[in-house]
Amino acid sequence: MRVLGVDPGLSRCGIGVVEGPSRKPVAVRAGVVRTPSGEPTSRRLAQLYAELCAVITQAAPQAVAVERVFFNANVRTAMGVGQAAGVVLLCAEQAGLPVVEYTPTQVKLAVTGSGAADKAQVGFMVRSLLGLAEAPRPPDAADALALALCHLQHAGVPAASAGGMSPRLAAAVAAAGPGAQVTRPSA
Repeated sequence: MRVLGVDPGLSRCGIGVVEGPSRKPVAVRAGVVRTPSGEPTSRRLAQLYAELCAVITQAAPQAVAVERVFFNANVRTAMGVGQAAGVVLLCAEQAGLPVVEYTPTQVKLAVTGSGAADKAQVGFMVRSLLGLAEAPRPPDAADALALALCHLQHAGVPAASAGGMSPRLAAAVAAAGPGAQVTRPSA
């Protein structure tokens, strides 16, 4: 399964395309779509729309995972994120793709095992799970890849079952190589 993950934003919209079963995902594409803050909002949304439609056409995902918009104390930021999320939903709908929205907590839990993980932990696990040389930058790109990984895990794509490990832990152990030791905390 190929999934487009989108971390919506008006200034920086993270995009990440991941393919695979959840036990051996591969990064296909990652980056951000930037729009100039000095331009009118309508022009910025049109630019975001055009670039997202192009990504969907080029990457040919089978599903889109987008971060669910949540309340933000900064109203201006929340409005931009909400508008960008609407553009993502429109692009996916026009392409006939199913869209699933995940909360930041769901994404962090799926990728790191903790819903309270910080951006550095998410970036580290995205790097580890996808076998990348370094964490994707900027963090919006890592977050978009994390959304795609979250969807792979939630979509029922076969997961690693070695020793009852979660897909996340199995991937981290595989990345660590021979001789890696896994300990379980005592109850």
